[in-house]
Amino acid sequence: MFKKNRIDVISLGCSKNLIDSERLLKQLEAKGYKATHDSPSPEGEYVVVNTCGFIADAKEESINTIIELGQLKDERRIGKLIVMGCLSQRYMDELKEALPEVDTWYGKYDWKNFINNLPDKKIDKSKPASWERKLTTPPHSAYLKISEGCNRFCAFCAIPLITGRHTSRSIEEIEEEVKTLVAQGVKEFNVIAQDLSSYGTDIYGKQSLATLIDRLADIQGVEWIRLHYAYPSDFPMEVLDVMAKRDNVCNYLDIALQHISNPVLANMRRHVDKEQTLSLLKKIREKVPGIRIRTTLMTGFPGEGEKEFAELEEFVKSQKFDRMGAFAYSEEDDTFAAKNLEDTVPEEVKQQRLDRLMQLQEEIALELNEKMVGKTEKVLIDRIEGGKAFGRTQYDSPEVDPEVIISDPGASKPGDFVNVKIEKAYPFELEGIIIK
Repeated sequence: MFKKNRIDVISLGCSKNLIDSERLLKQLEAKGYKATHDSPSPEGEYVVVNTCGFIADAKEESINTIIELGQLKDERRIGKLIVMGCLSQRYMDELKEALPEVDTWYGKYDWKNFINNLPDKKIDKSKPASWERKLTTPPHSAYLKISEGCNRFCAFCAIPLITGRHTSRSIEEIEEEVKTLVAQGVKEFNVIAQDLSSYGTDIYGKQSLATLIDRLADIQGVEWIRLHYAYPSDFPMEVLDVMAKRDNVCNYLDIALQHISNPVLANMRRHVDKEQTLSLLKKIREKVPGIRIRTTLMTGFPGEGEKEFAELEEFVKSQKFDRMGAFAYSEEDDTFAAKNLEDTVPEEVKQQRLDRLMQLQEEIALELNEKMVGKTEKVLIDRIEGGKAFGRTQYDSPEVDPEVIISDPGASKPGDFVNVKIEKAYPFELEGIIIK
């Protein structure tokens, strides 16, 4: 039997989705409910699934999760089943018909109606600010979403169809959120958006990422700021000056490049070509010596033949990206590519190319990590397990980048910064000892 006054929130997909779930948790607790996140055994009066609709695998995970929870509902182990987020934003009508076990559907932005429709469970009527949230990350680290949406409309991407046009938050509101989180013990801020490069253009009439990051770096208690998901076209070069001069802005940039072959970039509608991409990477590295660049690449997009893929391989070899992810192209409904480009690359070829890229990147990662041996790096400890500490350098974002394993953490605890001498290197992790 489900538990009254308990609401389970299950978050799927990216860190931007996670922030929406954290805001939901805060609002639920303010109304007097016991709110849990990603419980392995949901048993709430309500269960809310925050879905992802980015690519086929994410959509499948969301639908399978809903079906499994529907079975729990039939067994009366949970109460009402609520669905929100990107998948329902995009496919609500079809999903309502296919999944009748869901009681109520919300999209990506109207989920607050769920809060408003819930009866209050406590007398105090005070409401948190819309940006306040209950952190689900380690208490010393938080994601910070500075905008929603995207105006780029790349041929392969459904995100603008889901999230709508690019909308920035004000600098003042973001500053207020950061100060509140610092007061709660957060030291590391991973700044995220679908398109960092466009931040501020809609509300200030110009790119304002550099101004924002410079002001956040002024806030006492902010130890690390890390930038994720910049767009290469119209990249805000001024933010590199801020990165170079501010010690608490990590020398790290996540910038999705997708490809390097001009025919493929043109098909992708990326608004940037090979020569501009190479020039941008050169300038980034000149302005911030030692910067670590993370990128994402795609294999098998329409127009990628053996020649174009060989060009992509050579690009990876020559650039030696510190961090790299890749995925095989899958056609997404209603995108420009789905409507106008024939998906001619066989799935097995896409996967073979993907495997070749990732094998190449593993070799590059090991080569770069071996250069770290003997160096001492500032490390933020995330957790202690089995007598060992696991942490990250400024060059490593949570969950996706390498960890530093410390065999003898001593009295160190999660949230501590320690100096670690690197002694061993592997493709995707380092080992070291604390230097007093």
